[in-house]
Amino acid sequence: MRRYWFVLVALLSVFSGLALSFSKQEAAANLAWAAGAALGFYFSLNWLIAAIRGKELGSDVLALLSICATALTNEWLAASIIALMLSTGRALENWAEGQASKHLDALLARAPQHAHLVGENNQIKDVDIKIVPVGSRVLVKAGEVVPFDGEVESEALFDESALTGESLPVWHMTGELVHSGVLNVGKEVILRTTETSENSTYANLIRLVSNARNQASKGVRLANIWAARFVPIAIGLALATYLVSMDIKQAVAVIVAATPCPLILAVPVALVSGISRAAKRGVIIKEGEAIERLAKAEVVLLDKTGTLTHGGPQISSIIAKDETKREYYLALAASLEQHSSNVVARALVAHALANKLQSFEVTNVAEIHGHGLSGVVDNHRVIVGQPELPLPSWASVDHALLVEIQVDDEIEVIIGMDDPLRSDALDTVTELRNLGVKRVLLVSGDRNQTVAQIADELSITEYFAECSPEHKLEILETEKKLAVGSVVVVGDGINDAPALAAADVGVAMGAKGNTAASQAAMVVIIEDSIRRLVDAIDISKLARTRALQASSVGMGLALITMVLASVGLVNPNESALLQEAIDATAIIWALAPKRQSVQPKQQQ
Repeated sequence: MRRYWFVLVALLSVFSGLALSFSKQEAAANLAWAAGAALGFYFSLNWLIAAIRGKELGSDVLALLSICATALTNEWLAASIIALMLSTGRALENWAEGQASKHLDALLARAPQHAHLVGENNQIKDVDIKIVPVGSRVLVKAGEVVPFDGEVESEALFDESALTGESLPVWHMTGELVHSGVLNVGKEVILRTTETSENSTYANLIRLVSNARNQASKGVRLANIWAARFVPIAIGLALATYLVSMDIKQAVAVIVAATPCPLILAVPVALVSGISRAAKRGVIIKEGEAIERLAKAEVVLLDKTGTLTHGGPQISSIIAKDETKREYYLALAASLEQHSSNVVARALVAHALANKLQSFEVTNVAEIHGHGLSGVVDNHRVIVGQPELPLPSWASVDHALLVEIQVDDEIEVIIGMDDPLRSDALDTVTELRNLGVKRVLLVSGDRNQTVAQIADELSITEYFAECSPEHKLEILETEKKLAVGSVVVVGDGINDAPALAAADVGVAMGAKGNTAASQAAMVVIIEDSIRRLVDAIDISKLARTRALQASSVGMGLALITMVLASVGLVNPNESALLQEAIDATAIIWALAPKRQSVQPKQQQ
């Protein structure tokens, strides 16, 4: 926030000084300009110290030298202009890095803070999860995140997609271990804890994210790359000018001309422009540095569930014993499933709504533990749930999840469900390669057979299945050692968060609001389309190109001004004013469009 105040003070310094100068109050004008210069000196010194600690040579070196030189020679107008340019550039850069992430929730927001502890006489008391000892009985209500690792005391249905990558809900039988961080999508269940909250799977995952973020490689700011090359030239020319002319003001004019205002302003403007374009396409880029890295994407690691697929079950096939009554039986089942909140029920209800099936009144709704839901619909007893094997001879289906519809104790319909590929997944993989991405890898926590099938459909030759968060990190670190450019990780689940944090660029599919992935990533795709990844990379390449071009134009003009100053044709104040014109030129160049980014295709 103080950088924005810095801009206001610097503006006030320049223009109040000019007003006083026009009123022939030179002493007061110099005092106003000196105030802005002093503030510029303070901030640039702090930024230079921070850069040195980070083992970087920043563009602040020349700004600091220019302020000092102009102050020593009483060129206060030039000093205050330099301070204004410095403050404006830093404010732009600060805004570019932080304007998007302020709307994203923290990773810990998803983690349960309290548990429903079951005590003597089955009394339930809400307590802080940190004080719950191992071996306690804890109630997990329907729709809640499991707070502890523990063994369930009865059959229950859990959505484990955020943790393992398995897109379809998983039944756990009595006594089976359930990990913290998964979502209870069935009835309420009691589990007996096997770990404390601090040692739970979810807590360990949070620590993985924190460690990965701390260890993630830091990129060098584009402006600093230019500054590292430009600083020696500027200092050398200024020193040579003084040795030849023995005129300190002439040497100061060279330093002022060398102030890297095109870098301080044009680069952030180009990056902010890229951030704005990306936001219009449904992509939130949290940091300007992410644009620089995305532009150099060489390897992309794609998660499967929720990234290349829709992340939830959809009906793939329906087989009825009597096809003439299929729609009627589906209407009965959908009417019943309106009384359930699990993902299978939602898929059935969605199918019924899409096909405008009739809705019936339902009575005597009951849950059949370990199986499904039952009720009386249109005077028929209807049961919807998992079928027992073997299937009836007329039901020839092979899908990841099967659901049967029983009507009056007879199996009438078998439904096959899968987690289908996104319609734009294949085009996305193809266009990534067209944008210069050399390798695309599929890395998933799902089963090998499922991952292999998806990889084959997308023509991806390198894939990894049944990956834990730790395994994903190992794959990422190997790729980072081999790659020359950036390694990009794309995912949407909690299990992706450590890799998203450790990647050169982490891209989260955040349309469904997964705060773990969104918080860990530098880039968040807020539209439910993987193709926005292509837009993000394409826009980043354009923004980086514009930043490089603007820097080249600006620093080229600055070199010409430096030469003019070295031969005495430009004094310090004139150098500062010429820098203003150079800044305007560089900014206009940074904002000028060169070509249209890849346009999104219309959804079929």
